Amino acid sequence: MRATKDRNFDDIAEKFSRNIYGTTKGEIRQAVLWQDLEHLLSLMPQRPLRILDAGGGEGVMACEMAARGHQVIFCDISAEMLKRAELAAAEKGVSQQIQFIHCAAKDVSDHLEQPVDLVLFHAVLEWVQDQRGTLEALIQCLQPAGMLSLMFYNYNALLFRNITLGNFGYIEAGMQKKKKRTLSPDRPLEPQQVYNWLDEMQMVTIGKSGVRVFHDYAQNKQQQQQDFAALLALELRYCRQEPFVSLGRYIHVIAQKPNESNVKDEL
Repeated sequence: MRATKDRNFDDIAEKFSRNIYGTTKGEIRQAVLWQDLEHLLSLMPQRPLRILDAGGGEGVMACEMAARGHQVIFCDISAEMLKRAELAAAEKGVSQQIQFIHCAAKDVSDHLEQPVDLVLFHAVLEWVQDQRGTLEALIQCLQPAGMLSLMFYNYNALLFRNITLGNFGYIEAGMQKKKKRTLSPDRPLEPQQVYNWLDEMQMVTIGKSGVRVFHDYAQNKQQQQQDFAALLALELRYCRQEPFVSLGRYIHVIAQKPNESNVKDEL
């Protein structure tokens, strides 16, 4: 595996698991993603797809896609995450449908025998050093008319949240991370920058959703659990509408590689 300065979660894998999947914010994240992905999959060829899950963490998405009959290539820079993903696949009985690769997302093309139909790249771009280069490398893994599911950490939402909290000194200091061993992303992205990159790479944006457009701004944190069903319904209802998309702690973008038969439907 090539040397890289991208963030590796070997040292905080258990913390990652608790905070990403074992919380209300994790449930909302999965619900919004799957609302988008269910529609996306309905627009794609109705056959087993070749799917690349780049930086796939504990393999939640990879296992679900494999359970649906698709062939998945999974990669992660973290040996610990790779181990957890392999264990999850074995427990769900889908190991035969997933190829596990220990490498950085930017290097995964070296391990592919042929292009893929769909790339999943969720909550990883904000952790890598060469953001544009990594995104471009993954897009090159797509076959013509292939789809990209990209979720990234929204700098503007981070700024807005800190303003509402009155953290003006922190903002003035550039909102730099105070601790290394934290799940606060290293390099939040300004949405327009990401959209510009996709345009430059000739990707056609099909749809956008905000992920956690209300949850993180709630003043009463107890309501996040006590009224979770109502909160989730509102998240799913408004996540594709502006100005809420742009307020999402994460933004999920679906984009397609050019081809004569480009999908015209909008999410």
